Amino acid sequence: MRALICGYYGEHNLGDDALLQVLLGQLPAGCVPLVTAHDQDLVHDRFGVETTDRRRLGGVIAALGRCQALVLGGGSLLQDTTSFQSLLYYGALMLAARLRGQPVILWGQGLGPLRRRRSRALVRRLLPLATAISWRDDSSAAQARAWGVEASVGSDPVWALPAQPWSGRGGPIVLCFRPVQQLNGAAWIPYLQALERLALAADREVLWLPFHQDQDRGLLARLIQQDLLGEALASRSRELAVQTPEDAMDAFRQAGLVLAMRLHGLILAALAGSPCAALSYDPKVAAAAAGIGCPCQELEAPTDGHLQSTWAAVLDTPPQTAGIAALQRSSHVHRQVLAALQDGVPPS
Repeated sequence: MRALICGYYGEHNLGDDALLQVLLGQLPAGCVPLVTAHDQDLVHDRFGVETTDRRRLGGVIAALGRCQALVLGGGSLLQDTTSFQSLLYYGALMLAARLRGQPVILWGQGLGPLRRRRSRALVRRLLPLATAISWRDDSSAAQARAWGVEASVGSDPVWALPAQPWSGRGGPIVLCFRPVQQLNGAAWIPYLQALERLALAADREVLWLPFHQDQDRGLLARLIQQDLLGEALASRSRELAVQTPEDAMDAFRQAGLVLAMRLHGLILAALAGSPCAALSYDPKVAAAAAGIGCPCQELEAPTDGHLQSTWAAVLDTPPQTAGIAALQRSSHVHRQVLAALQDGVPPS
């Protein structure tokens, strides 16, 4: 059986690369993937799979015609934050697959945000088209249940990656920061000042790790250009070049503290055994931080002036392993929905 694996792949985002790595590893024997990707060379070279241009809907639908199943793989694809057109894209693929009699699997999905009334109406009609679903969080499962769709729920699929031994006591502070609307201009200052005081007090280097190569790379330089970094923080800071989730985990494994805004940056840091704290621009980040048991500052909430002491309290102090182990176990449900692809039998 050949399955079209559809997601936000080849967009230079390490989180989506990690999701694809897990998904490909969970496909049953005999299932051949055809992956939608923007940077097709990157995905082909890294994963050794056939690809099609994800930004050409006509080409993707043609590729679907060469397949026997559709898998929407990880992340939150059924949302309208990107655009309503993005939601129409995935809806068109689901409808095309079902018209051909192909199974449609929603694997490790988040549901929403759905900010438009028409978006909610559309998704409510799309969900019954899916022949198997696994959700990555309780809120997505609850919303689907309210619309009459029952499905299994687990933790984010990236928790299925193997944990690594931490060796970062006394190591650098690694930042997994991203541009967000909540932090424009001077809004960065309380966080950067707390970071500067912490780095000085603990005498640590500060490494800026761009998790999304297109969005995050150059953030350090832009903040310096805007005169938002103190001289002491700027002198201790440098941008770190990473190409793969494994590169990121290696950097996290050697860190004394990881401060993460990116959801999958936070997950990979926890899997690397690193002390970590979150800055939440989205409820999914806060939920992951709660599962790990690490501090979390909501960017929508005013800073309380205790960021430095909060971060200092977890410096060189890895998170409890029990919560991480539970999240790893909870991720196993996603493999189960793919098992139905064995021998090309549609899920019941």
